[in-house]
Amino acid sequence: MRPPDVFAFSMGALSGARTRTWLMLLAMAIGVSSVLLLTAVGEGTRRYVNNQFMNLGSHLLIVMPGKLETTGGQPPILSATEVDLTIDDAIALTRSHSIRRVAPLALGSAPISYDQRERTVNVIGSTASLYEVRKLKMSAGRFLPGGDPTRGAAIAVIGDTLKTELFGSSTALGQRIRIDGQKFRVIGVLEAAGAAGVGMDLRDTAVIPVATAQSLFDSPSLFRVMVEADGHNAIPRAEKAIIDILRVRHNGEEDVTVITQDAMLATFNTILGSLTYAVGGIAAISLAVAGILIMNVMLVAVSQRKAEIGLLKAIGSPGSQILRLFLAEATMLALLGTFAGLVLGFSGVWGLAIALPDFPIGVPYWAPIAATGTSLATGVVFCLLPARRAARLDPVLALAGH
Repeated sequence: MRPPDVFAFSMGALSGARTRTWLMLLAMAIGVSSVLLLTAVGEGTRRYVNNQFMNLGSHLLIVMPGKLETTGGQPPILSATEVDLTIDDAIALTRSHSIRRVAPLALGSAPISYDQRERTVNVIGSTASLYEVRKLKMSAGRFLPGGDPTRGAAIAVIGDTLKTELFGSSTALGQRIRIDGQKFRVIGVLEAAGAAGVGMDLRDTAVIPVATAQSLFDSPSLFRVMVEADGHNAIPRAEKAIIDILRVRHNGEEDVTVITQDAMLATFNTILGSLTYAVGGIAAISLAVAGILIMNVMLVAVSQRKAEIGLLKAIGSPGSQILRLFLAEATMLALLGTFAGLVLGFSGVWGLAIALPDFPIGVPYWAPIAATGTSLATGVVFCLLPARRAARLDPVLALAGH
């Protein structure tokens, strides 16, 4: 039997049982579209995290108090042993030629009130350098002024969410708010687009001078020190300089942990990449379910088409030809289901991209290939049992319907 004859025979068999064909097509389409949608969400999450890290700055290092001993692998996210990391330590880091900017951070939570409105949020103490290190943007006013970081002032920069909660549509500049009972003058409001980032969302936060924050929270130790290296190639030198300078200042003890932005990004990429593969594998299970459905339906089809199979054998078709006919039918079914699933999946991704314009959703290049390959393999493998059963039927018994 020539390939065109095989194609015509398979199409005739599929169109002759439309309900059965549509059910199998629907099962395959759902499986393929699920793979595309879930992997697209996983890939979008990875891209979103990458973008957020890029918003933090391109040459970022984070210095944390405490040294966590590791035995290899990715750098730690949290330090194990707490030691004091002071403003003077941060100032000392600026002496290195490999370091462009240093932004010390003190962190605490406090109630912030204006008039009869009150809200408990995170309060961050820092310096003017935080503006450039974090690539912040202002919607009104100005950021913290430069000067001696060891001298405090009763001024505050608030995020746009906090501004809306306290002031509504009224202006916040020049107004006095209370932070933990102390009065602060609002000198600026952060723009929403430049205030969000991984690990620290400034939209619902107040930023005050670091010395003032230490006094407010009665804590001489810094939470973190954010360091901007003088270029990407300077990151290793900046990391070494940080460790060397602080070792000298801390009596020869290496008691801080330095994490580079590249290391953090690599860690999250590994985690989210594995998650994308995992959810894609979970979605591929639905293709296995569709394959089982195809097998069951094809087994029923063999029993219903015994007379047809017997006639083919009676006119001289060998068992191998019957096997090829059923496999061709399953392959065409899988191809049609895959095509429908790809259309449905990409339509869903397009719909999500419109519904979530700020979320960089995208289908990884391997997802359509993997979904197509899995769909075809599933259709053919699960059709082998029905096809072999049809090929082994006795022609006389098959013509008699037995």
